[in-house]
Amino acid sequence: MKRSAGLLLHRPSARGREVLLGHMGGPFYARRDAGAWTIPKGEYEPGECPWAAARREFEEELGLPPPDGEAVPLGEVRQTNGKTVTAWAIEADLDPAGIAPGTFRMEWPPRSGRIQEFPELDRVAWFGLEQARAVIITAQAAFLDRLAEHSP
Repeated sequence: MKRSAGLLLHRPSARGREVLLGHMGGPFYARRDAGAWTIPKGEYEPGECPWAAARREFEEELGLPPPDGEAVPLGEVRQTNGKTVTAWAIEADLDPAGIAPGTFRMEWPPRSGRIQEFPELDRVAWFGLEQARAVIITAQAAFLDRLAEHSP
């Protein structure tokens, strides 16, 4: 079973609590919005500390060090692809214009023999909780609910 860990940044705003989400890069999600946004996260190996993996993957995906601050455990969710995701929430601010996303390589178009490079996350943005719920991967919406329970 694949496992991922990630950080859900959140901040107060005039419109209420906002969360930072990333739009998944690559050709499969290029024209999608709903269900194509995720917390910054990544896979880790058995025996690896999920917290350490969440911090490492944040930096790999956004090109910025993970923020310091109190980490609130948000637990786990199981996505429809079978992957289990563990997340922590940290209150912090970040300018999406400052990201330098990591990349991955894949054959595209399929069976073309051409290898192309794509960003892990092709854009990052702040969303209010209800707006985030409309675009985030369905299973990860539980993290938004759990964050709301812990936030003022």
